[in-house]
Amino acid sequence: MNQPQQQGQQPGQFQGQRYPILLSTMNDLPGYEVVRVFGEVFGLTVRSRNMFSTMGAGFKAMAGGELKGLSKLLSDSRHEALGRLSEEAMAFGANAVLALRFDCNEIAQTASEIAAYGTAVYVVPHTQR
Repeated sequence: MNQPQQQGQQPGQFQGQRYPILLSTMNDLPGYEVVRVFGEVFGLTVRSRNMFSTMGAGFKAMAGGELKGLSKLLSDSRHEALGRLSEEAMAFGANAVLALRFDCNEIAQTASEIAAYGTAVYVVPHTQR
């Protein structure tokens, strides 16, 4: 989990984070109060697998072990979905997304869909109320 806003930072800035807002799978945020709920937001990406990656994964699957090309594809897709989720939440004025979840599906055995969704909120430290 990213660290909450520290003193001296602007609202919506959280220390040590990869994304411009706080993303948390928790339903609440200890030490913070949700002062506004904007509602559900999501980020979605669909990625196709290239023919060589699919063929290589088939050979690797016969031998056993991690399918590194497919792992990288899914990891990149997850980060892209989180980036899009962050952008949508910020467009509402949110500085955090709580109850973050992922959904993954295969489409026509040639592509993977990754959806990240959660509740866009604005949080403040308990002492700043």
